Amino acid sequence: MSSDCVFCQIVDDRAPARIVYSDPTVIGFLDIRPVRPGHTLIIPREHHSGLADVPPQTGAAMFAAAQRVAAAMRSSALAADGVNLVVNDGRAAFQTVFHSHLHVVPRRTGDKASLAAGFLLRRDRDPDATAAALRAALDT
Repeated sequence: MSSDCVFCQIVDDRAPARIVYSDPTVIGFLDIRPVRPGHTLIIPREHHSGLADVPPQTGAAMFAAAQRVAAAMRSSALAADGVNLVVNDGRAAFQTVFHSHLHVVPRRTGDKASLAAGFLLRRDRDPDATAAALRAALDT
């Protein structure tokens, strides 16, 4: 764990987050600046600063969690028609928190959101309701 890493602080319950998924290897929580409502970050519980540092079994756990969250995005009130999975690895790729993470972004047909534009203006009108909808769908 890195004491100055905000994602490590979330793992250790020292920083707030709207957790939507949790297992022994990874956790998923809503992005505080979502591209679309429901935009979830999947992170390993152990600190890995970049993709090259992530052990293959941890990467597999991240992807498996992303699959479950993506299914919840489709079956919940979010009613996603599709999902973008994105890894920003390194400063040049717009990684801003250097704890490896996977973005799971719900998409709807015709939403006109582009990921590049979405990174500039990001907000969710009701993140508590969004987190609750995803948690409920994951419990089924």
